[in-house]
Amino acid sequence: MIKHVFYLIIFKLLFYTSIVQAKEILPAPISLSVSEGFHNPIGFYDSKPTFSWQLPQASNIKNQTAYEIVVASRPELLLKSPDVWSSGKVMSNQSVNVTYGGSELKSRQKVYWQLRYWNQEGHSSSWSKIASIEMGLLSNSDWKAQWIKIPDPDQWNTTRYGTRLFKPQYLRKQFKLNSKIKRARLYITAKGVFEASINGKKIGNDVLVPGWTPYQKRIETLTYDVTDALQKNKNTIGLILSEGWHSGRFGPQRRWDTVVAPPQIICQLEIEDIKGNLKTIATDGTWKAYNNGPIRTAGLYDGEVYDANYEIPGWNTPNYDDRFWQEVSVENLDPKTRLFPKKHATVKNKMKLQAVKMTAQGNRRVLFDLGQNMVGVVQLNIPVKKGDTIKLRHGEMLSSNGELFTGNLGSAPSIDYYIAKENGSISWQPKFTFHGFRYVEVSGYSKEHQPQLNWVTGMVQHSDFDMSGNFHSSHTKLNQLHSNIQWGLRGNFFDVPLDCPQRSERLGWTGDAQVFIPTSLYLADAHAFWAAWLTSMREDQFGNGGIPVVVPNFTGNFAQAGWSDACTIIPWELYFRTGDKGVLEDNYDMMKRWCDYHASEATNYISYMSTVGDWLQPFSQQKDDRRGDTPNTLISTAFYAYSVKLTMKTAEVLGLKEDKVYYQQLLDSISQAFEKEFFDENGKIKSPYTPTQTGYLLALGFDILPKVTADKAIIHLVELIQEADTHLRTGFIGTPLLAHVLDKTGNTNLLYDILFKETYPSWFYSINQGATTMWERWDGYTHDKGFADRALSFNHYAYGAIGQWMYERIAGIAPLAPGYKKILFAPVPNQILSEAKGEYHSPYGKISSDWKYDGKDFVYNITVPTNTTAKIIIPTFNLSNPNITVNGKSTKVEIKGDQLFLDNFQSGTFEIKLYNVN
Repeated sequence: MIKHVFYLIIFKLLFYTSIVQAKEILPAPISLSVSEGFHNPIGFYDSKPTFSWQLPQASNIKNQTAYEIVVASRPELLLKSPDVWSSGKVMSNQSVNVTYGGSELKSRQKVYWQLRYWNQEGHSSSWSKIASIEMGLLSNSDWKAQWIKIPDPDQWNTTRYGTRLFKPQYLRKQFKLNSKIKRARLYITAKGVFEASINGKKIGNDVLVPGWTPYQKRIETLTYDVTDALQKNKNTIGLILSEGWHSGRFGPQRRWDTVVAPPQIICQLEIEDIKGNLKTIATDGTWKAYNNGPIRTAGLYDGEVYDANYEIPGWNTPNYDDRFWQEVSVENLDPKTRLFPKKHATVKNKMKLQAVKMTAQGNRRVLFDLGQNMVGVVQLNIPVKKGDTIKLRHGEMLSSNGELFTGNLGSAPSIDYYIAKENGSISWQPKFTFHGFRYVEVSGYSKEHQPQLNWVTGMVQHSDFDMSGNFHSSHTKLNQLHSNIQWGLRGNFFDVPLDCPQRSERLGWTGDAQVFIPTSLYLADAHAFWAAWLTSMREDQFGNGGIPVVVPNFTGNFAQAGWSDACTIIPWELYFRTGDKGVLEDNYDMMKRWCDYHASEATNYISYMSTVGDWLQPFSQQKDDRRGDTPNTLISTAFYAYSVKLTMKTAEVLGLKEDKVYYQQLLDSISQAFEKEFFDENGKIKSPYTPTQTGYLLALGFDILPKVTADKAIIHLVELIQEADTHLRTGFIGTPLLAHVLDKTGNTNLLYDILFKETYPSWFYSINQGATTMWERWDGYTHDKGFADRALSFNHYAYGAIGQWMYERIAGIAPLAPGYKKILFAPVPNQILSEAKGEYHSPYGKISSDWKYDGKDFVYNITVPTNTTAKIIIPTFNLSNPNITVNGKSTKVEIKGDQLFLDNFQSGTFEIKLYNVN
């Protein structure tokens, strides 16, 4: 009997233990990342990182109530004795941007981290997979290396513009290793752009590294794990160095008179063998240099010349005889210039485009059409004969006679050459240039060879982030518009946000960037991209608080309203759409100083700061018709108010109560002065100021006017739009506000009319002219008139800002709380569309929204990520007593006016069906 009872007790204990364990063990957290979304980074920059993760989609996981993070120097210590940091169990639903609480991480330090969470019922998850962080070199004092370069010539060769011509340099260092390697890291950067190799094999798959920053203040460094590239005994590091942004003919022509320093490079190879011995190979005076190699010239505007007759077989491998190479000249680090790990992903070859058509042009010239305006270079796969000079000309458009059009490139010829040394087939692509193009003219090939479509492949290059957003509808041209917006981003997010990628400009214009950032964050995982660019913006801020109109600054010491206000707009948008409060902390001082600068340009709260106006407004009556008709002081004062407003909101988020009160009072004063100066008692822009669509959009979009005046002003805006036959009359400043203002004032149908216009000026108009990207002008090219006179970039993303509204109100996905902690699903169906859907990968996971008409019914499917909540607003379709189901079950809804409201949806997938709407 006692034995029986004993076994019964044991059985019950085991049974209840298994039940408890089954209840407690939930699926592990996924998608572990640090700071701005980095996964297991090497050469990381952030010594006080933040941690983010996602919770799996599961029926028993609605939200998180607690988490625990452990950080250790070795994986085996994580769950036993985390020696770096342990959060303990923290009662919080925060799963994005959780602050690390340990000691600051040091240069080269590698740590491992792991976490678990508890769900709404208090059950814990399994521990996540182990993630890691490896730091880069965080201080100049970590560098033992010196800058090196080939010695300067007695006299520089020059371009046809009189600028110095820097031939690409080949640099090498041979060394021996006596033991098997345990670990090796190559830390490297350049004043210029480089490609590195060890023992003949390229290191990494990056393009035009290290990228572009304010070089006099900060140069980004790269870290590569080269353990597997090294071998016992002899090894060789080979470097190719070209001019890039630092030293090349680049930027405004007035800069070309400046004597630019030649390119330099610095690297430090740190090796640990299996015995624990450390060895460092650093750039110093023992390296050798040569600049008579096959890459003869390489410039971002001019293109690249490659002559295979000058190839140097084995130059970057051991046993190469470099006795005839030059000794390098060296230079110590400048303490004023900080070497610091790169804060976002490098540019890479991201995809390939195959040519879709080729057309003979006569005289051994053939034109290849890639079918899509793109940015990058051509991979040339072609048979050659000795002495052939293959010439590649790039262009975005064709002239009326079918020839390559290059009239919009300015002084950027965008021509590459390959010179053959022997008969055979070659596969080649340039290393140190990039072009914006759809068409490639190939000439110089042997008459013995018949052109083939596979001779040309487009290598699409852009900063290495995922294109995570997706949009689709029942309307072909709307889908093409979305594609054009995507390609505008691909073409211009090239280490910094460019304005255009093809002509002799390609600068980081702040005005284009600030209008496009919300759209960009739907399309791509660009969090780190923007945060890194803001670092450059802070570094380039003037002593008086002004912000340059391009970053890095190439234009001089002046600021302009609407452009320089990017310094407040971008931090706020980036915070609100990612939930990263650190963005506001990093940039708050810049924002405050900018507001002070705005104040210095104002009299009685009316700003007189310069501005280029509503750039490229159609039908402008100004002498310079690019500048638009909206009064400059109205633009400047509106942005003054908006920057102050965003700085006030930032102060509130950061808990700075006194600052919030100060900026609130300042905003009130600006708003009152703005209304008094520009608007009459009927809400109309008053004389002597010219009423424009953009003038009203600024006042209403930035919420500067009191409600009584705003309610009157919208009437005048609508009248102006109707007078234009429901066409927009807005440029870079006004167009991004058009959708938001019309939507929030109950004029969504009017916005749909504008969006779906086919005639000039409209989004579909350029599509009707053959656009595959966004254009700088609505009518940059027309089939009947040809090319416009000026402003002819055919890859210029600013007007793609409409993409934000496409995601938020056509597809119906928008953040209600920072970082999409609460989501608004509020699509606005229109009779033009029978269906639309969008997908966005938020910090918490995938959000999807998909609506369609199914017979007489309206069917709406959504996905709400775990650990978030959602609010749903859909139209009543004029039904007084709607029949609605959620996942097949009848549901009561709140009705306000012509809208149905459902709130506090937790994670899951839901089908919402509204019956008999037609």
